[in-house]
Amino acid sequence: MLIDTHCHLDAAEFDDDRAQVIAASRCAGVRAVVLPAIAPSNYAAVRELAHGMPGGAYALGIHPLLVSRTPDEAIDALRQAVQQALADPRFVAVGEIGLDLFVKEIASGVELQRQERFFAEQLRIAAEFDLPVLVHVRRSQDLVHKHLRRIPVRGGFAHAFNGSEQQADRFIAQGLALGVGGAMTYPRSLQIRRHAARVGLEHLVLETDAPDIPPAWLHPPNTRNAPAEVAGVARALAELRGDPVDEVVAATGATALRHLPRLAAHPDLADGAGSASTSVGT
Repeated sequence: MLIDTHCHLDAAEFDDDRAQVIAASRCAGVRAVVLPAIAPSNYAAVRELAHGMPGGAYALGIHPLLVSRTPDEAIDALRQAVQQALADPRFVAVGEIGLDLFVKEIASGVELQRQERFFAEQLRIAAEFDLPVLVHVRRSQDLVHKHLRRIPVRGGFAHAFNGSEQQADRFIAQGLALGVGGAMTYPRSLQIRRHAARVGLEHLVLETDAPDIPPAWLHPPNTRNAPAEVAGVARALAELRGDPVDEVVAATGATALRHLPRLAAHPDLADGAGSASTSVGT
């Protein structure tokens, strides 16, 4: 089953043609799209969008780049929102949460402490409700892993993973799958491509991070990414590994459903969960 496990389809970049983008993803064989929230201000947007599209699912969380301008009381509000969302079959995880050490202004001192506090509190919410997490790990793999060891959760995905081999193995041992997307399609992304070729498909999921991280075939490089491109990511991963593309689609889809059990029970996926019901071609 072809699944985009990380897509910001609520972003303003899609305001002019969102319906067409969704239709194109279905034509490309995409059966499900997971929409992570990034702040309380877009909880309603991802929920409504997930309910308005076939195979739509959503997660609730506070992105590390936004915690500096998010009030402390947002943590309690998130807990309440998660508790209420448990009755919604399209709600699947806590996310996007994590740490970001790439942006210098928030990568040290008080700002980093605030990131860590928000991350830890959101992990506690996930653990409290036995939910998986969608984790942002940009240049923060070791620190994120430290928190995951302290507050174990039900699994989930390390989004756009780009750590070392040892870090990848530690995340997998901790129960998370690694997200593979557009960055893997560039020949110079040597480390990501090594992970994609080495790690078993039972530990990999496909993603786009649309509208960001466009794959190599979109030109110019800042072209808007879209969920339909996850089909090309599947083909690129199959070529890199020397595996049949249908096998890659089936295995990564099964990994996604195993890590997101609520997605496996999604009402739109009941006819083919765990299998590649649609070929993405060559």
